[in-house]
Amino acid sequence: MKRSNGFSHRATHSLRPVLGLLVALALTWSGSSQAQQEETYDYWQFNRTMIRRGQQAIFMCNGLFTSHRTLEQIFAQELAYLPEPVGTPSGGDYTVDRERRAVAIGTAGNPPIMRAAFRDGLGCVILAPDQTFDDIDDLPILTMPPVAGNPATIPWPDGDLDAQAPLPASVDAARLQAASDWAFDRPTPEQVTLSLLVVHDGKLIHERYAPGVDMMTRTRTWSATKSIAGTLIGMLVDQGRLALDEPLGFDWYPAVSSGQHDPRSEITLRHVLNMSSGLYPLDNDGLEYATGSGLAYWAGSSSIHGLRDRGLIREPGTYWDYENYDTLRAVYAMKLELGKGAYLEFPRRALLDRIGMRNTLLSVDRFGDFILSSQVYTNARDLARFGLLYLNGGVWNGERLISEDWIEFIRTPAPATADRGNFYGAQWWLVPDDRTDVPHDAYSASGNRGQYVIVAPSHDLVIVRRGLDWGRQGFNRWDLLREVLKAFP
Repeated sequence: MKRSNGFSHRATHSLRPVLGLLVALALTWSGSSQAQQEETYDYWQFNRTMIRRGQQAIFMCNGLFTSHRTLEQIFAQELAYLPEPVGTPSGGDYTVDRERRAVAIGTAGNPPIMRAAFRDGLGCVILAPDQTFDDIDDLPILTMPPVAGNPATIPWPDGDLDAQAPLPASVDAARLQAASDWAFDRPTPEQVTLSLLVVHDGKLIHERYAPGVDMMTRTRTWSATKSIAGTLIGMLVDQGRLALDEPLGFDWYPAVSSGQHDPRSEITLRHVLNMSSGLYPLDNDGLEYATGSGLAYWAGSSSIHGLRDRGLIREPGTYWDYENYDTLRAVYAMKLELGKGAYLEFPRRALLDRIGMRNTLLSVDRFGDFILSSQVYTNARDLARFGLLYLNGGVWNGERLISEDWIEFIRTPAPATADRGNFYGAQWWLVPDDRTDVPHDAYSASGNRGQYVIVAPSHDLVIVRRGLDWGRQGFNRWDLLREVLKAFP
């Protein structure tokens, strides 16, 4: 059914009848969180072990079969993120099945065993703890043929031919190199820059990779994926198939009694894209690797079941709380609109294939639902293409793919961030109010371990930085923009 896209702001539906309950629940949650922090025994230790092993299974599976890296590289960089990885490059309590393109972490004598398997068109998928390699053939697969043409013979940005352009005379070469050195020569070994790309006026004027990495190397985007998810959802909003200020369109767990009003039905697409659903959070307070979305990311749980099973503790739209499940709620609304048949093919048909993102794999849980809050593998050039689409105002080769209204929406600070610096829009990060050294029209897709796509319209720039940071992360995207801008008048 066609609907108005809802770009004009409408007030959130009144929830005064339940505000007293919300306040009480918020106080209860706050007290519970404090008690949780004071707890001395880790009641989540089995979950943590399961999730950490699931992480290693996904990292090793994608490292080997999506990124085509060696075990030595994977243990040195991908797995440096884990506090206690299982085994070494020489072996240990893990199995690599190269014929099945699968990895298992743990053994019968050292459970739990977590397994991940590569699936064509999707990347690696995590299995449930009670599944084995015999269940791989039942996992989802995407059999769409590749995009026609050889990217080596197709000019940039649709392909890779003549991608690297001469440096314009107006750009200070020495300062641009200094910015590149700043990105690669970090003050701590825990910040590992894999690649840096600078696109100016549509041309790739700087491209640099770490040893063992090249323009084809795919790595995990982490939460930079959220900006891709937001783009796909924006396309449906532009078409009138989804609306920002209408309810998400699905039932919640646990269901309320028949005839009762469920206040969660007031949560809209706008709320979840702004990370302001008001639902009970699970991806913070030290539980991000014990429960919540971590069970879908790394342990084979259903992402959809988890996103529906939450209680409301605040009025939607009034409090900003960064939650993977808010993104996944928007993605589930997208699935319900598209229908199961078109859902898996939609990202490629609507976006990836149309702008030359041939090296990008959007992965799913074992039930075939996209984990578009984190689970995407791609290379730096594909992310540069993605940023260039936004820099071009949503137009690619003369065809409008996303509207100017949508770009304005994602760049508008989420109302709930107003008293905290206006640092977040809708699945994109904004320059916070207190930064005066970079232009405030810039915005960024951002992910864990240092994944950044920075769009700076006033300087006609897209900057991509890929990393495998670990431990004390802290690579700052706006500091990177500041350093690169020193090369421009």
